Amino acid sequence: MKSIPLSRRRAVRLGAVAAALPLVHIRTAGAAGKLNVGLWDHWVPRGNDVMKKQIDTWATQNHVEVQQDYITSQGNKLLLTAAAEAQAKTGHDFIPFLQWDTIAYADHLEPVDDVIKHLSDKYGKYDPVIEYLAKATGHWAAVPGTDPTVNLTCCARISLMKQHAGIDIQALYPAHPTEPGHAASWTYEAFLKAAEACHKAGVPFGMGLGSTGDSVNNTGAIFSAYGAALVGADGQITVNSDKVREVMEYGQRLVKFLPADTVSYDDASNNRALISGKSALIYNPPSAWAVAKRDAPAIAEDCWTFPCPAGPKERSIPYVYVFYGIWKFSKNKTAAKDLIRFLMERQQIEERTSVVEGFNLPPQTSMSDFKIWEEVEPPKGTVYNYPPRPWHGSKASLTGYPAPPEIAVQMFNRAVIPTMWAKLHSGQTIKQALDWASHELEGFVR
Repeated sequence: MKSIPLSRRRAVRLGAVAAALPLVHIRTAGAAGKLNVGLWDHWVPRGNDVMKKQIDTWATQNHVEVQQDYITSQGNKLLLTAAAEAQAKTGHDFIPFLQWDTIAYADHLEPVDDVIKHLSDKYGKYDPVIEYLAKATGHWAAVPGTDPTVNLTCCARISLMKQHAGIDIQALYPAHPTEPGHAASWTYEAFLKAAEACHKAGVPFGMGLGSTGDSVNNTGAIFSAYGAALVGADGQITVNSDKVREVMEYGQRLVKFLPADTVSYDDASNNRALISGKSALIYNPPSAWAVAKRDAPAIAEDCWTFPCPAGPKERSIPYVYVFYGIWKFSKNKTAAKDLIRFLMERQQIEERTSVVEGFNLPPQTSMSDFKIWEEVEPPKGTVYNYPPRPWHGSKASLTGYPAPPEIAVQMFNRAVIPTMWAKLHSGQTIKQALDWASHELEGFVR
């Protein structure tokens, strides 16, 4: 799953390029007001269809003429569009922002505290990581969305894990509620033993140590599980802490069992490894399984999605979030807020999530009980444990958190954590990797 943030400075530089991007116009009939909204172009075709239908319904009920533009995240078009509009101070009334982009453009966005209060009063509080990404100077700058909010949890081959690692993942995480602690044995030590066994069998875990989003998210979640922050919330560098050394020692053992090309992994490498039958486990949303369902049905029938292992501190699950931000230059802020509020009500979220076979995740865990996750197949229940369940005991992970955002985004963009492990993979010592990371981080915090 690709999510590469954009710094504020780079966003402004890219503005002129984005100004030439084409827009697709879809209008509703008869209007007493107007809105121009940008949305993520869903990779599942029906994902766009249901979003269009919902917005058309709202538009008719509220007598608003709505122009909908579905913008692909491929080629950084979403990022380029945001850069261009922020610079020109014209364009859509609201658009989606991925991960760090809300922070980058917070000064240009209309506060949405009223929308957040309505939704949180109704459906529960948002995760601290979401608040960290969407709140600036004491105000919410954007509303957490669904298309595409996902997590990158484990997707493994049922038969290969049982045959080579002796782990029955369906028994570990069945497609029904269990008691908290049921999967307490699924730890990173168990993960290490399974990785070694599958590596010896020629189906290594498809974990990357590259410089793109998946590698950053996957390794970052392991650091979080160990409580190993490189920079604290106060901006102080903590790379030489006991917890960081502990996770580096773990990494030194694990990297020996990763794919030979792990350092050159991009965001499609793990998907290809799973779909081709060359990997027993990856960290990914259900997108790889969905492609296998289309192109390699026998592989899809043998896949099961379930939470990442637990570390000494917690069971961390890497997330990619989307937010809907309203520009301060919007000419219809009231309607924009009302439409976002409507789209983020449970009924609309469940309808969109169901159409895309559970790929979208609601930003509030009170909605982790949609029936679609029980029904998706093959095999039935394969993504039941994809959304966070109360008995999982998991926490959302964001690589770089809880460092101040202006430091954390640089850590993410520069792929500091996977590079530390990549150095171990190349034969460097833990001290050499830590010294390199310290030098990098010193440049970020100056």
